[in-house]
Amino acid sequence: MMNDTHRADRRSWVESANAPRCDFPIQNLPFGVFRDWEGDDSPRVGVAIGDFVLDVSALRAGLFEGQARRAVEACTEPTLNMLMELGPDVLGALRARLVQLLDASDTSSRRYVEPALTRIKDVEMLLPADIGDYTDFYASIQHATNVGSMFRPDNPLLPNYKHVPIGYHGRASSIIVSGAPVKRPAGQTQTDGAIAPSFGRTQMLDYEVEVGAFIGTGNSLGEPVPIAHARDHLFGLCLVNDWSARDIQKWEYQPLGPFLAKNFATSISPWVVTMEALEPFRTAATRRADGDPAPLPYLHDDSDQNAGNFAITIETYLETSKMREARLAPFLVSRGNFAGMYWTFAQMLAHHASNGCNLRPGDLIASGTVSNESRDSAGCLLERTWRGTEPLALPSDETRRFLENGDTVVICAFCETNGATRIGFGECRGTIAG
Repeated sequence: MMNDTHRADRRSWVESANAPRCDFPIQNLPFGVFRDWEGDDSPRVGVAIGDFVLDVSALRAGLFEGQARRAVEACTEPTLNMLMELGPDVLGALRARLVQLLDASDTSSRRYVEPALTRIKDVEMLLPADIGDYTDFYASIQHATNVGSMFRPDNPLLPNYKHVPIGYHGRASSIIVSGAPVKRPAGQTQTDGAIAPSFGRTQMLDYEVEVGAFIGTGNSLGEPVPIAHARDHLFGLCLVNDWSARDIQKWEYQPLGPFLAKNFATSISPWVVTMEALEPFRTAATRRADGDPAPLPYLHDDSDQNAGNFAITIETYLETSKMREARLAPFLVSRGNFAGMYWTFAQMLAHHASNGCNLRPGDLIASGTVSNESRDSAGCLLERTWRGTEPLALPSDETRRFLENGDTVVICAFCETNGATRIGFGECRGTIAG
């Protein structure tokens, strides 16, 4: 699946794209939707290149032909949904042409492309797609084991976990783009020793570090997606913060699972890194421990087992109001790697559609909290502070068990491996507004 767009020796005439640790080199070109306040403020489709966004919809149609031209026409829409629907071959043709137009070795079209560049800091990023449905999985066995051990020490992992990708349907209407404020939710809680529950603002507000996958080409109602074809239905990945109210969740989750503790806000990063850009960073599916059951046939594919996961390093930072006032650097809470997930996105998608559920372009599926074995790789405060019993000590002489008003959580991620150019996801940021 590797091709000429992945060449590590490529450089762009957009100089900022050539910086050593740039998230958006020419080998990446993630897609997003933005609004330019200085000109036409309507939503437009763009790709990130260095410190700039390239307005794809503003490029001359004559610069493209064949499938690439068909894709550019889809980029005149205010969301990525139409482009997502066209499938990987059409998207690949557009991406290949954009790489040519931005390559430093051929500047013949630069005069047509450069006027369509705007600095990212001068635009407002919007949700990349009209998200019709959102499903959140539970694909990290370490996270599932940690959380289970807090509430069921003798039986932390339920017997179905190693057989089926566990997930629940989230609330698409409360998905927000990075940077949007997050209001502390209210709900019922039952404190230890209390006779009856009470209603009020959560006191155990948490984040969850996740990776999201956007559906590209969908499937018809009643038609499952074979796992061998799952990658043809995935458009790209983004970062997800599934904000969680742990005290509300503890009281309400039995017997039907997450509800008000989860659906008040879910933040996502604005840039969608295409599956093609991620090809150099594919890695094998997590090797199952001896004695673990093999996936059922509909969840097994040799290609997916060999290269179904992605080596994505994910970092989470916390910044309090006091830290901002003192101009202290954000505190690194955790660093984990997505490659350790127990279930791959192909398995999640194949299971989701196995009963004939129809997935549509722009639907979002999320991985669930990304946690590895060490405490400093835990993807949420519930694990990082072990249910609040081991609070974080911050450089501002503050401590945190859970999030307080004014706290900002920033999730960043990048991929790097020998022989490939490092690419990044940008950031997923949110501040607790109270």
